[in-house]
Amino acid sequence: MKHFFPSLLAAGVAVAGLSSCAKVKVEPIEVKPIEINVNVRVTVEKELDNFFGDLDAKEQQIAN
Repeated sequence: MKHFFPSLLAAGVAVAGLSSCAKVKVEPIEVKPIEINVNVRVTVEKELDNFFGDLDAKEQQIAN
């Protein structure tokens, strides 16, 4: 028991002396819009215009 307390005290001092503090600086992240979403929408819109344009032309031919 006599050697336990000094050993415990020495271990506590060693742990306290060896502890460290790390500081990490984090920069903000810039989030940019994704261009492919815009391109896909434009492509789909053009395809739909072409599809419905063909139907409108056929409707006019039938009406005449």
